[in-house]
Amino acid sequence: MKAGTATKLVLNMISSGVMIRLGYVYSNLMVNVQPRNEKLVDRAQRIIMAVTGCERDRAASLLQESGRNVRTAIVMGSLNVTRAEAESRLNSCGGRVREAIGQVQP
Repeated sequence: MKAGTATKLVLNMISSGVMIRLGYVYSNLMVNVQPRNEKLVDRAQRIIMAVTGCERDRAASLLQESGRNVRTAIVMGSLNVTRAEAESRLNSCGGRVREAIGQVQP
């Protein structure tokens, strides 16, 4: 049982590292969630609310306007930009929210 626990811890560290490197994590939140059912839509809205500091109605609106893409919604809400601008920023940063939000506009 001890070896199993150690193995689980190592695999969790590896998978967490991979998710961070792929840009699926922002501020200790998994922002790559795919809101395909009611529970995941609620989770996506709570993630958007936590990152942007907005209310639930605004988070729901951002999620719909972003095409149900949490990363795009976060960039839209954080920078008050359009979906196209948010997607452009994310594409230029390899999908990493932190870099997309931190980008300086030309």
